[in-house]
Amino acid sequence: MPTYNRADLAFERGEGAWLWTGDGRRFLDFGSGIATASIGHAHPHLVQAIAEQAARVMHTSNLYRIPQAERLAARLVETSFADSVFFCNSGAEANEGMIKAVRKYHAEQGHPERFVTICFEGAFHGRTLATLAATGNEKYLAGFGPPVQGFKHVPFGNMNALRDAIDGTTAAIMVEPIQGEGGVRPASLEFLRQLRAAADEFGLLLALDEVQTGMGRSGKLWAHQWAGIEPDVMSSAKGIGGGFPLGAILAKERVAQYLKPGTHGSTYGGNPLACAAGNAVLDVILAPGFLDGVDRVARHLWRGMLDLAHRHPAVVEGVQGAGLLLGLKLRPEISNGEMQNAAVAEGLLTVAAGMNVLRLAPPLIITEAEADEALSLLERTCLRCTPSQARDAAK
Repeated sequence: MPTYNRADLAFERGEGAWLWTGDGRRFLDFGSGIATASIGHAHPHLVQAIAEQAARVMHTSNLYRIPQAERLAARLVETSFADSVFFCNSGAEANEGMIKAVRKYHAEQGHPERFVTICFEGAFHGRTLATLAATGNEKYLAGFGPPVQGFKHVPFGNMNALRDAIDGTTAAIMVEPIQGEGGVRPASLEFLRQLRAAADEFGLLLALDEVQTGMGRSGKLWAHQWAGIEPDVMSSAKGIGGGFPLGAILAKERVAQYLKPGTHGSTYGGNPLACAAGNAVLDVILAPGFLDGVDRVARHLWRGMLDLAHRHPAVVEGVQGAGLLLGLKLRPEISNGEMQNAAVAEGLLTVAAGMNVLRLAPPLIITEAEADEALSLLERTCLRCTPSQARDAAK
């Protein structure tokens, strides 16, 4: 179906942060499948775990115990705020389940009228009907009938607007610590703390969408940990499986206890193969020093991008984001699509984001040398995109 505007590239193999096409062209992958190939391509430990599990049993269904899922859930609980985990297949499913958990919690508390989740302008929570409504983007909603009820949107980072939106129907606040699709815009740590305080004040649940920001991308396992807060429920996906489809809802017991048999489910979610992949990814990310390395390389890349922006003011307005989820905010006359295509021509893969931002979300295993290589390719990309009058003035 004509749902994608695909680039004319087909990759035959990958290794680490690099991809090769069938005709031998090599690309530095700073998109990583939209922040999904978290430990790079063909990581030996992940490849081995998937192959060994596939040779044993790939799928049984949740009618039976799944030891791989039990182990992964226990490890996620141990390294997070959560008491239990529900596994699914994608970020949209995780967010959909999180919305259901929020509504079920208030209904079981005797307040079924509290079903409205406050979301933020610029959010992206998925492509199902409910998560489209939570996203609130008119372009994505157009043509799909009346939006699902139960969502309000306020400006990102605006506590006054948030507090004004709270009423007797409000159930939760749902937020991405860094808006990825919405322009790689990080919430300030103070804003996240204020959201936690407001949720406590009004008896709301704080629901964090860490589909793109979790699993080490910020330099901590979960991005909200930089703010020193805990949500009540959280979604995870993308990097959790290293490229294998896997999503998860993590929740405190006071929320999770109401998702009893029959209230939610998934055929594939948490099957042996997916959770073998998830455990392998966690082995890598939780290894001593790994997250410190992510933070170090991310800061090195950030400094290089600031320098790039300083040298190319005719193309780049600024740098935004956090960890290894960074963006170049481009000048209005330079489209992010144009910039993305120019980067491909130089051998660098990136991802366009909202607000005319070029998004960089490389595998977490990149080295400082690979960050420098990306900066060199971005330098040439900026030169390609510099308006001719600016080039003449520079001469």
